Amino acid sequence: MAIVANTFQTYAAIGNREDLSDIIYNISPTDTPFMSSIGKEKASGTLHEWQTDALAQAATNAQVEGDEITFLAVNPTVRINNQTQISRKSVIVSGTQDTVNSAGRNNELAYQISKSSKELKRDMEVVLTNNQSKGAGGAAAARTLAGLPSWIQANTSKAANGANGAVGGVDTPGILRTDGTQRAFTEAQLKDVVKQCWDNGGDPSMIMLGSFNKQKLSGFTGGSTKMTSAEDKRLVAAIDIYESDFGSMTVVPNRFSRNRDCFVLSPDMWSVAFLRDFQLMDLAKTGDAQKKAMLAEYTLVSKNELASGAVFDLTAA
Repeated sequence: MAIVANTFQTYAAIGNREDLSDIIYNISPTDTPFMSSIGKEKASGTLHEWQTDALAQAATNAQVEGDEITFLAVNPTVRINNQTQISRKSVIVSGTQDTVNSAGRNNELAYQISKSSKELKRDMEVVLTNNQSKGAGGAAAARTLAGLPSWIQANTSKAANGANGAVGGVDTPGILRTDGTQRAFTEAQLKDVVKQCWDNGGDPSMIMLGSFNKQKLSGFTGGSTKMTSAEDKRLVAAIDIYESDFGSMTVVPNRFSRNRDCFVLSPDMWSVAFLRDFQLMDLAKTGDAQKKAMLAEYTLVSKNELASGAVFDLTAA
């Protein structure tokens, strides 16, 4: 098919308006399952401290009538702590860019601040679930909080060459968890950790893990048989509630925790303590631009690590 001579086409035209949609599409996930499911409290110092205690071991208790009473030694409470950590996002936007007509947002600075707040929450989820140890920091080194893997020590399933971390006492640094050789996730491992939690007094209600092992868990058969009617054309290939011998647990995938870890959690036994809650700071103006910083100073509180557990050293792909 031929084009008529001298047909004026868009290729040669000057001044055609651009066709730019007024919507910005962003599918980056912003869900933070761990931080959203645990409590929130206030810290008043960079070293946040609290105490734990336990009842004496249950035993057969029969006494002779009229016998003289003897007294058992009283065990003191255990004093534990975690360092606060500062997480921050900063934004700088020129005066010109904040004034021009931009597609998809009315105000560039406000748009970038909104993005930064979501990014900060994602960073915090990574920090809270990361295998990092407590560190006091210094003049040129940032303080670091002990993440979830460092806390869980009593109720674990791990590779033979894996080793639990340790948060450390008031005057001792934390010890990073040693990752072992990765192995396939099995239901036996999960059941073992759930049993350990229950034996130690816990009642976990949440299983948190990465996408690969979430699919592995959905293949666990347990003691049930899946049945569907012939008329129902749906294929159910997921487990969202795991019924253990010791109660039901919600299965929650987490995009930001390590894929090699599967956590069995009692969310009410964890919280985030804020020394400084989320805040937006105005920074000194030194040029033709506006500068903002958003930050939070916080730490992870394990009210009693015996209530939770973890299956570590899992194959992640």
